[in-house]
Amino acid sequence: MIVTPHQDRHSKGPIRLYTTTAQDSSTARPRRYPTDTTDAEWALIEPLLPTPACETSSGGHPEQHPRRDVVDAIRYVIDNGCKWRGLPADFPPWQTVYGFYNRCSRDNVVLALRDSPREQIRTRAGRHHQPSAGVIDSQSVRAAETAGRDTRGYDAGKKVNGRKRHITTDTLGLLLGVCVTGAHVTDRRGAELLLRYLRKTQQRLSLLWADAGYAGRLITWADTALGITLHIVRKITGQIGSQALPRRWVVERTLSWITQARRTIRDYERLPAHSETVINWAAITLMTRQLTHQPRSKTGTEVPHPHRCAR
Repeated sequence: MIVTPHQDRHSKGPIRLYTTTAQDSSTARPRRYPTDTTDAEWALIEPLLPTPACETSSGGHPEQHPRRDVVDAIRYVIDNGCKWRGLPADFPPWQTVYGFYNRCSRDNVVLALRDSPREQIRTRAGRHHQPSAGVIDSQSVRAAETAGRDTRGYDAGKKVNGRKRHITTDTLGLLLGVCVTGAHVTDRRGAELLLRYLRKTQQRLSLLWADAGYAGRLITWADTALGITLHIVRKITGQIGSQALPRRWVVERTLSWITQARRTIRDYERLPAHSETVINWAAITLMTRQLTHQPRSKTGTEVPHPHRCAR
């Protein structure tokens, strides 16, 4: 950041105007938006991106725009909820950004971007990089007209016409997996799809806390088929209204964190797989921010805080 003093003839002192400039060669644009990656975040993200085609044996054209600017544009869309064609002019062309976004989703790069920061946060907190316990829950959200009719449904319990997000987190609230279905799909069916995925990616996972919507045959199936124990956390006797319940509040907090990104407030995506990618990108931003956050001490200096779990 450059600070340039200017003298105003109507004022008694200098007026400071702040302008931003590109920090290094990894970016070609000023750092002006809250969603822009910091240098520390980019150091985490860049090694996880695929090798540029021009550097592979098959060859290809050199990339015209810095990758950091492309990633910043993706984060801008997810956090602000704008259309791809509505990207501000200082970002690369929306076709470039959307093409990179699609390739990262197709090649599972977005999963590596999600899983690596989570493992680093867990290791920094003194835990095994793969969790043995987690929490599962679902969230029904309204779908826009852009969502395919055959991929949406009506949740009679929540009175929502749209889609349902089934997510699992570890005990710190870090996203392990997400599965998006029509809102008419039951929690048990959505959990079955999600647990099959988790069994392949989280070998140590053996215990999940859940609400009463997951009770019944799912408990027996998860134990016998996958070796995962589902523990039902029921509401407190006489409970009226919303109340934080043991273990369950962790995943509910994560859903709240995710919906702070405006693209996730409603489901605008044509396919459920696209919705999963949006949620993963929201989680990536949360975790890279948490991993690189340096809270201020009383003296004003930055000090590490390895056990901070809030956003």
